[in-house]
Amino acid sequence: MRLNKVAIQTVAFILSVLIGTSAFAQSLMPSTGGGSSEPTVAELPDPLTPEAANALISRLSDSEVRALLLDQLNTQTVDEVASAAGLSEFIYHATSGAGDNVLEAVRRLPVAFIKQGEAFANFVNFFGGTGLLYLFVALGAVIAVAVVAELLFRQVARPWLKLPAQMNADASIRETVSLLFKRLMGQVGAVLVFFVVAGIMTHNVIPELYRPFIALAVPMLIVLPRMAGAISRFVMAPDNPAYRFVHTDDRTAKAIAFHMFWLTFLIGFTFFILAFNTANGVPAGETRIGFWLNLSVHVYLALIIWRNREGLIMMMRGSEPDVSPVEERIALAFPIFGLAVTFGTWWVVNIVSSYGNFALLLTLPHYKTMILLLFTPAMDTLIRGMVHHLSPPMTGEGPIAARAYYAAKRSYIRIGRVIVFGLVLMIIGRFWGMTPGGLASAGVGERLAANMIEFLMIISVGYIVYELVSLYINRKLAQEQTSAGFDPETEDTGDGGGAGGSRLSTVLPLILGVSQAAIVILFVLLALSNVGVDTTPLLAGAGIVGLAIGFGAQKLVSDVVSGIFFLIDDAFRTGEYVDVNGTMGTVEKISIRSMQLRHHKGPVHTLPYGEIPKITNFSRDWVIMKLIFTVPFGTDPEKVRKLFKKIGQDLLQHEIYGDDFLQPFKSQGVFQFDDVGIVIRGKFMAKPGTQFTIRKEIYNRVNAAFAENGIEFARREVRVALPHSEGEGKLTDTEKRAIAGAAAQAAQEQEAAAPAGDKPGD
Repeated sequence: MRLNKVAIQTVAFILSVLIGTSAFAQSLMPSTGGGSSEPTVAELPDPLTPEAANALISRLSDSEVRALLLDQLNTQTVDEVASAAGLSEFIYHATSGAGDNVLEAVRRLPVAFIKQGEAFANFVNFFGGTGLLYLFVALGAVIAVAVVAELLFRQVARPWLKLPAQMNADASIRETVSLLFKRLMGQVGAVLVFFVVAGIMTHNVIPELYRPFIALAVPMLIVLPRMAGAISRFVMAPDNPAYRFVHTDDRTAKAIAFHMFWLTFLIGFTFFILAFNTANGVPAGETRIGFWLNLSVHVYLALIIWRNREGLIMMMRGSEPDVSPVEERIALAFPIFGLAVTFGTWWVVNIVSSYGNFALLLTLPHYKTMILLLFTPAMDTLIRGMVHHLSPPMTGEGPIAARAYYAAKRSYIRIGRVIVFGLVLMIIGRFWGMTPGGLASAGVGERLAANMIEFLMIISVGYIVYELVSLYINRKLAQEQTSAGFDPETEDTGDGGGAGGSRLSTVLPLILGVSQAAIVILFVLLALSNVGVDTTPLLAGAGIVGLAIGFGAQKLVSDVVSGIFFLIDDAFRTGEYVDVNGTMGTVEKISIRSMQLRHHKGPVHTLPYGEIPKITNFSRDWVIMKLIFTVPFGTDPEKVRKLFKKIGQDLLQHEIYGDDFLQPFKSQGVFQFDDVGIVIRGKFMAKPGTQFTIRKEIYNRVNAAFAENGIEFARREVRVALPHSEGEGKLTDTEKRAIAGAAAQAAQEQEAAAPAGDKPGD
């Protein structure tokens, strides 16, 4: 009976599903043999060198040479015609052919019911009433014995199946994975025990006549759905959220775990009924019942996705609080993606059916593809969990280290996603028979799909290289900035003269930009070349553009070259306060041709390197701050000196300011006398960027010390002598205006005579 062969193939299919391979697909195809009566034609040597060609021609007769030439011309012509015809044929099957396949299934729908009844009648007639009764009794016995064996296994594996109500928050990644792996092995192992015992019973106890039907029904209708249910319960944990792999609500978890069982049952029933009809004299292509069963699977899956779309969005978003806007949009679009995958695989099945390649569909590549793509949230959750537990700890402390640590984690997650994406592409390619060995003989449609997969694989590898290079440079940049204590985003440079970063931290952003651009260009060219695009014109065009830039943009070249030498000379660094020919500000950003200076009052100046005659750097190594104090005549300068020295010594011991001093605050003695009082100057040396904070503290302490010791600050006064005036009430309006004018003139003279501040830009 033909059902025997189908049953053996079915068991092989179940084993391939359980171990993740589809190698048994070759057994479903009829073998061909026989020799060929075609006359042999000489083959061209490889490689075809002039010496090898002369040697071959010398050995061949004239007729053999003509045959060889005709064969090569025919081969080239046939390949060109086949390529053009194959492309048009693929377009037809992808559109009209697939549509005709749908219409054909609709036309044959009435016939499907009649033929299905005919298959059942043939099945009953083959066994007869008594044989049919014995068949179902034997099936019940096999199931009963397998259930008893499974219950015994569950009793032994109870410690694995029964987990604590709550997962230990302090458990290591190894303990957590071990616990979850035991749980998976317990659930899947119980189903495997059922399957193995049922197989042993079928092949050793049941008579040979009844074995094919039982060997087909038990794996497809019982084992496969239960296996999918066990895996879905393991992932979704509907009754124990603490052990749930994905982040979703309880309602969605229970719904998906429930529907995955019945969805897989429907898939198994589809395979079962097709094999059943074929074994009982009704081929699948005659009734197209497989079309309707396959459509029901896709409609059922689409309903599951749509009814649980909120939970699926929650799964894709994950439990991490810091979800990027791109991840948020991807999460919101995931249900639409699931519906698109469901419809797309259904249409691909129609395309394959229009070719008549039903053997390819026997391995169920469309179902495997759907399940693999819709398993994305669980894979993404696994990636994020592994990164969370396995990523290296944060290097250093502070906001820069924290941001670098967060950015590194995001890079690891993106790299993991791209790796999984590449693996998924390879697995899907194997599902549909797109192996490297089969590409040479593949049709146009297969070649297009294979080229697209290879294109995506090259882009994936390029993106991984892009992320790894960016990750290394960004981590190095964060280490440099952390060690220097410089934060370009939060550094307070409002007063100017702030401390800059290291020389390496200044150059690394340029290196990062150049490296990223080179990687993108290289891998895009490789990917385009792999799919058959001639990249030579692109390279030639880039060379012409570069030549045009060289001749027509000499100023740009001058800027670039000048910038390179400025960086080599280490004339400035990011975050340093510089003066460029009268334009002052903090170096905020550098590019390949210009630098940006932000003035301490806010404006941003962009200066091309070629226009910079000289640079004065106020933030290199150390800075001296000189402070001026004016006290009344008669104040003891020695007393002031001692107060300044005490303030300087106290600040050296200060927990915040002490490490920022290079030389303590001290008095420089009497600087000058003016018409107000004695001008005394003090100074200190500090690290760049800390001088203004220290200056504020010194002002506060000097003010307090003077108040404690009875020392006042001198005040400028303007006195106007009016010889004939005896009181304010006797002043005329003219005299009042004269007094106001004299006071204003004196104030202006005082402001003009005051010494300039020591701060750059004052």
